[in-house]
Amino acid sequence: MKNAPFHMSLPCLSISKTEDFYVDVIGAELGRHSSRWLDINLFGNQITFTKAGIFNFTFKTYKFEDTVLPSFHFGVIVDESTWNNLHAKLTKSEYELTTEVVFLKDKIGEHKSFFIQDPNGHMVEFKCFKKQKEMFLS
Repeated sequence: MKNAPFHMSLPCLSISKTEDFYVDVIGAELGRHSSRWLDINLFGNQITFTKAGIFNFTFKTYKFEDTVLPSFHFGVIVDESTWNNLHAKLTKSEYELTTEVVFLKDKIGEHKSFFIQDPNGHMVEFKCFKKQKEMFLS
């Protein structure tokens, strides 16, 4: 299947804090927006944030290998250079990086990831595969 950008819509608590995080902290582009919603261009993918109340998920975490991860999260798979630049940039921000780890070490699908929580409580993962072609292999 040909690669295609995805669209995701998520609730947010503050349009201005969400815009600041994704545009000023992460470096994504702001798309169409109003006082009640905004579109973010995150590496060619459209994330729409809509002003809403607190959204509650029943299952907060799961375990992969020996690491506890957030059950609900989304992310972007980037090349190693982009991953390193984002990691260095975000480490210096006011936001805390969590779960920086290498998964499937020396196995098919080896990748490194880190997570950062946006102002709405959404966990955003940045992932880099050692061999990009192994993204869907097991």
